[in-house]
Amino acid sequence: MPERSKSSSVSNLPLILDIDDFKGDFSFDALFGNLVNELLPSFQEEEADTAGGHGLGGTEALPNGHARASSDAAKFAQGDSIPLFPEVDALLSLFKDSCKELIDLRKQVDGRLYNLKKEVSTQDAKHRKTLTELEKGVDGLFDSFARLDSRISSVGQTAAKIGDHLQSADAQRETASQTIELVKYLMEFNSSPGDLMELSPLFSDDSRVAEAASIAQKLRSFAEEDIARAVPSVVGSATASRGLEVAVANLQEYCNELENRLLSRFDAASQRRELSTMSECAKILSQFNRGSSAMQHYVATRPMFIDVEIMNSDTRLVLGDQGSQASPSNVARGLSSLYKEITDTVRKEAATIMAVFPSPNDVMSILVQRVLEQRVTALLDKLLLKPSLVNPPPMEEGGLLLYLRMLAVAYEKTQELARELRAVGCGDLDVEGLTESLFSSHMDEYPEHEQASLGQLYQAKLDELRAENQNVSDSTGTIGRSKGTSVASSHQQISVAVVTEFVRWNEEALTRCTLFSSQPATLAANVKAVFTCLLDQVSQYITDGLERARDSLTEAAAMRERFVLGTNLSRRVAAAAASAAEAAAAAGESSFRSFMVAVQRCGSSVAIVQQYFANSISRLLLPVDGAHAASCEEMAAAMSSAEGAAYKGLQQCIETVMAEVERLLSAEQKATDYRSPDDGMAPDHRPTNACTRVVAYLSRVLEAAFTALEGLNKQAFLTELGNRLYKGLLNHWQKFTFNPSGGLRLKRDITEYGEFVRSFNAPSVDEKFELLGILANVFIVAPESLSSLFEGTPSIRKDAQRFIQLREDYKSAKLASRLSSLWSGSS
Repeated sequence: MPERSKSSSVSNLPLILDIDDFKGDFSFDALFGNLVNELLPSFQEEEADTAGGHGLGGTEALPNGHARASSDAAKFAQGDSIPLFPEVDALLSLFKDSCKELIDLRKQVDGRLYNLKKEVSTQDAKHRKTLTELEKGVDGLFDSFARLDSRISSVGQTAAKIGDHLQSADAQRETASQTIELVKYLMEFNSSPGDLMELSPLFSDDSRVAEAASIAQKLRSFAEEDIARAVPSVVGSATASRGLEVAVANLQEYCNELENRLLSRFDAASQRRELSTMSECAKILSQFNRGSSAMQHYVATRPMFIDVEIMNSDTRLVLGDQGSQASPSNVARGLSSLYKEITDTVRKEAATIMAVFPSPNDVMSILVQRVLEQRVTALLDKLLLKPSLVNPPPMEEGGLLLYLRMLAVAYEKTQELARELRAVGCGDLDVEGLTESLFSSHMDEYPEHEQASLGQLYQAKLDELRAENQNVSDSTGTIGRSKGTSVASSHQQISVAVVTEFVRWNEEALTRCTLFSSQPATLAANVKAVFTCLLDQVSQYITDGLERARDSLTEAAAMRERFVLGTNLSRRVAAAAASAAEAAAAAGESSFRSFMVAVQRCGSSVAIVQQYFANSISRLLLPVDGAHAASCEEMAAAMSSAEGAAYKGLQQCIETVMAEVERLLSAEQKATDYRSPDDGMAPDHRPTNACTRVVAYLSRVLEAAFTALEGLNKQAFLTELGNRLYKGLLNHWQKFTFNPSGGLRLKRDITEYGEFVRSFNAPSVDEKFELLGILANVFIVAPESLSSLFEGTPSIRKDAQRFIQLREDYKSAKLASRLSSLWSGSS
């Protein structure tokens, strides 16, 4: 640090700056402070003294820390001028000296830096040279290492070849040694046919059975291969072959004897549950045909395959006592119990097999296959007796349905058994495929049996319904029918409950189809066949029901024809005929109602089938191209016969209604209704009695139609009936003559008819009855006003021409000539 004596002159002592002052944590403030500390402390002391007398002398402090006298004191001291900061000159000199020394220091530093750079450059050149020499040396070392590695590799390969040759030589030596031993043993077996007494102790020592079995198998394989390669045309080879044939025969005999001995030992150990001995025997026996004899022998000796009592117990558990009729529910419970017992038994056997046999999966495959093919098949053969389609069992014995239910229960439970056995373990056995094969004979004709069963159920139901209907007919007798009131009641009516039962049968059959059919195409084909049965049954049932209802309408029509009133009849005969006609009319009305009920139930039945198709059938047919559309078309075709019967019946209903309307009009309409006498009394504005009776009849009878019919069917029926009513009324009124008061009465009748047919919601019919109201005016207006009636409605001129001729004054008023110009103009 720079130093300076306080007592010395500032300009006489040089600064002492050291380069080390600028190293490390250099601080310019510290450097500057050390430079000026020698000069400023004296000034600071003066400043302190001046500050101490501020209160007495009236001085004030300057912002830079120096004291300034008041203005009066300054004036008093103007004569003695003292420098305000006397150290300035010393500081300036100090700063100049410091700058010079700093410049000298910088030059020193620059010189040192130059020398250091030069020295670093020299050292760097030396270092680079050294690195270059080192790189050359390393490259040489790598080349040396590469040559050494190549040499080592070559030596290693040579050593490996030598080792291979040595190993091969040792293997050949070992093979030769074994061959010598085998030839020696082969010569022993080749001594004489059937002589096994002179064999080496190896082949009779029970402690060396495994070794003896291995050698015997090798000798046998060698001898058989040699015989296969032998050429009989060479004498020596033929002789050798005959010699080896003796050895082969002896070896075969020995192997059979050894195998039987091991099997006996295996059985004895099995009886004692000595798993270690069993495992040892099984391991040795695995050398004979890969142990198949041991595996087959073990499986065949299991109690469940040889104990007759176990098999009889299976039958009793599933089928019950002999002579009793087994039900599907009881069979299901019995199969569940039996299959659980079988699974438990196989699981226990699996534990033994895993501990004994070297190839347990093969043994499990044989065991499970034997279980399915013997124990399960024996039971299924007793349980499932496939019935004949030509002579099916009667319904009293369960019919085909009992067989199908038993088949479904057995199939489902056996599939569950297969899954359980798969979980226990069955090796590579396709247990699911094997289970399917157990039912192959039943699956081949399953669709035919299902369809035949549905047909049998349908026929049995029809027989039941006929019997019920016969009983009802017998109990009611024929008293009512003689009066014509029970024509319809004697016929069996369509029942929605019966159709629902058809669908329930089909749903059950559909469940079996789904159970038996794993492939989508097969499932769709079976479902389509089953659904076709339902369509045929429902179509036939509702068509027959509609036809029976039509028969009632036909019988009612025949009754009307028999009691048509003639002319010139006595009063007693006419009264009897009228009573019979009333009975025929009642029968017609009853038949009408019955047919409407049949149509309503027919519609409900079709809706049930359509809903069943949408909810259950569609999803099974959609995966197969075209199956869904084909079934929809088939459903429409099946229902077409019912639609045809319904259409014909509705036409007969219209005929029945119109026949009764005509009868009522003919019986109730009087000539005086429309030609009242001019007796000065007020005209009667009530509808005629015939009109009242007809409207009351139509209102009563059509209640059934309004309830039974819906949508377009209802609209078409009522429109047709309205048109027929319109024509019938026109023809009816052509029989009468009208005066003005009668015209008013007619208009009142037309209004009554029009208000009734308005409930049909048939605009075309409403329009016709409105025109009828206009036509009735031809009987009311004066003759000279007739031409003005048709100016706005020229379409009714033809009917108006016929109506005008019915006026009472048609001839007297000479209306024909008056209106001739009107008719000619209209034509």
